[in-house]
Amino acid sequence: MSHTSPHPYDAIIVGAGAAGLMCASVAGQSGLRVLLLDHAEKIAEKIRISGGGRCNFTNRGLDPRNPQKHFISDNPRFCKSALASYTPEDFIALLTRHGLSYTEKHKGQLFCDQSSGAVINLLLAECAQGGVDHRQATRVHTVRHHAHDAGDYYAVDTSQGSFTAPALVVATGGLSIPKIGATDWGYQIAKQFELPLQPLRPALVPLTFDGAAWAAFSQLAGLALPVTIQTSDGKTAFDEDLLFTHRGLSGPAILQISSYWAPQSALRINLTPGEALAETLVELKARSRKLLANELTQRLPQRLATQWLDNDPEIGKLRDLPISEIADKLLRRLGEQLQMWRLTPSGTEGYAKAEVTAGGVDTRHLDPQTMGAKAQPGLYFIGEVTDVTGWLGGYNFQWAWSSGVACARAMAAKAGK
Repeated sequence: MSHTSPHPYDAIIVGAGAAGLMCASVAGQSGLRVLLLDHAEKIAEKIRISGGGRCNFTNRGLDPRNPQKHFISDNPRFCKSALASYTPEDFIALLTRHGLSYTEKHKGQLFCDQSSGAVINLLLAECAQGGVDHRQATRVHTVRHHAHDAGDYYAVDTSQGSFTAPALVVATGGLSIPKIGATDWGYQIAKQFELPLQPLRPALVPLTFDGAAWAAFSQLAGLALPVTIQTSDGKTAFDEDLLFTHRGLSGPAILQISSYWAPQSALRINLTPGEALAETLVELKARSRKLLANELTQRLPQRLATQWLDNDPEIGKLRDLPISEIADKLLRRLGEQLQMWRLTPSGTEGYAKAEVTAGGVDTRHLDPQTMGAKAQPGLYFIGEVTDVTGWLGGYNFQWAWSSGVACARAMAAKAGK
């Protein structure tokens, strides 16, 4: 498409978060005239608050050959093409080109040494280089699609007037963290153009437990320890830190498993990973003179060890006995309880505390090479609004970068750029 087009823009992108900014910058630098709209006053707040203000912008552990390992979707292979075409190394190169540095932390997580704001400024600079017309605090009221002899186009009515373009990109994210501007706008557009949605749910979210049942453990709020956590079927497991809260459990272990948890199902937690605790306790009888409570606090935080003994009256009354005087069957029971703690959450902390939204636009109706709707020409969906949800640790940002770049390149190729 040449710039004799009847439209002032080649593409309108709605949503100036990670995916929208990335898409706009690449499309603009490819020669497309891009309008980037966002309803919020402040730009990219989700980037700004991420990683404790340091932006965990990608993860070196990502394997594009096996993307479903780190991503959840009802159509798990969909994300492979985009992730293989724009990799963590590609974003690292962009960061480095802007003079920013990074630190690799736990399990391949990369954090910007400067700040999340520096990553936002990088993306804004890239957009400026591409001549992107970027407008914040602009609400989109309606979207209309027009079939025209000269080519289909979209008319977008906003609080700043009406705009038209042959391509419309939906990059509005999910329902997570509504206090910084999350809405269901992207899902409404999908419905308007008859694209089905996979069921939406909070993901990477703390889990809650029934108040009465949790009362004893609520006293442990703030306590953290490394655990192995798994779904009740044992198919999904994570070795991460667990954090007790007043209402339930949080920390990386819970955030990870929450994306796989189904309501009413149980979780299994090993509070002392790395050893066969039942066997260890029995073996200690022959060589230890310590009290049971003291042996337990060698392996658990003291507050948790004390609370655990309080919860089992039969074992708890033995806390001040030497371990050598306690029956093998009780020691085995204690060890098994601690390594197979089975509990059923009552729910989650919801979208207010969820880092991402699982579910979204059904990717079977999108082209994995372009992010375009198969049955609706010129309509694209990128980032979190799609049914692609990454693990904790930078994977969701990488999906934003990769899907945004795939979409931008596709629009540029379609326009002959």
